[in-house]
Amino acid sequence: MSGNGFGMGQRPVNRRQRVVKSLWTGIWLVYLSAPVTDLLHGGHSTGVRVLGWIGLAAFVAWYMVLVFRTGRGERNDLVLGSLGVLAAQSALLALTLGREWLVLFVYVSIASGAALPLRMARWTIPAACALLTAVALAVPGGRSYLASLLIPALLGGFAMTGVRELVRTTIALREARATVAQLAANEERLRLARDLHDLLGHSLSLITLKSELAGRMLPDHPGKAAQQVADIEQVSRQALVDVREAVTGYRRPRLSAELAGARVALTAVGVTADLPDEPDLNGVPEDSESALAWALREAVTNVVRHSGARRCAVELLHRQTLDGPVLELAVEDDGSGGAGDGHGNGLTGLTERLAKAGGTLEAGPLKHGFRLVARVPSAGPADVGSPA
Repeated sequence: MSGNGFGMGQRPVNRRQRVVKSLWTGIWLVYLSAPVTDLLHGGHSTGVRVLGWIGLAAFVAWYMVLVFRTGRGERNDLVLGSLGVLAAQSALLALTLGREWLVLFVYVSIASGAALPLRMARWTIPAACALLTAVALAVPGGRSYLASLLIPALLGGFAMTGVRELVRTTIALREARATVAQLAANEERLRLARDLHDLLGHSLSLITLKSELAGRMLPDHPGKAAQQVADIEQVSRQALVDVREAVTGYRRPRLSAELAGARVALTAVGVTADLPDEPDLNGVPEDSESALAWALREAVTNVVRHSGARRCAVELLHRQTLDGPVLELAVEDDGSGGAGDGHGNGLTGLTERLAKAGGTLEAGPLKHGFRLVARVPSAGPADVGSPA
């Protein structure tokens, strides 16, 4: 509920909500009309009426406190003690003032169902009904009231156990919903961190390399240096666009664009690039293509940054496996034998991306170099590809 109300299982947090809950709990006290009528017109003496009003007020106050604070974590022994006090009050008032006061046992039964867990309430409710029966048989004329009170006591008590369980379930669902929302927020933060790592790592590496190259060319080849500066501007602008799209969650890198970018990056650092032609991606799901594009970007970034390689080969193949057709990307270099960050943030994030697309990642050093193999599900033809 919103506004001035509050939802089931949710504690009142302001005065108005506490008043609403008090009224909802107290409306059922209308069934105490029989004891009130007995005090007003039962022919009791003034002293008995005064004591009766005091006893009734104490019973109602104790009952309201017990039911109103249900679910606040009180110990079961404290609740049992409070129920014992209510039962004792009910028995004393019924035995001294008459059969009209037997209705108090219905409230004892209901309070048992509302304040105790089911494993305990299934014993205390019948116990309250048994005490009701015993007192009714001892009170003059109580036998005629017994049938009309025993069934409401049983049904009301066990109905309140159902309400209590419903409240507990509602609270658990509310907490679970909050947990899911928190997990979704954490996942979005991880996604954004992976995207920014991949985007900025690649782009900044390329900008750094081209800046160094432009600096070396500037004294003797200012025209070529100017071209490198123009490339730096273009890469910077594209990086800005990529970051904006990554933040909004709409960016899907394309494998063909990443192949072209890989060729530029590798050539800029003097690495011989052995890349496939335009890939055949007919029928390949977008998630699979996007995951492979990220894999290619991460692999090339590691080659450019860390490997010191002279040659980098990329293969893109369609294969048929026992689990169905897959699209396989293999990136191999002849460098120092591994990515500089090992299986750090880059490869860890890449593994998570591929897993979301149903793919796998294999990466490790060779005798002379490093090899990364990424596989994703594909609907394309088997054993047809564009090997380097």
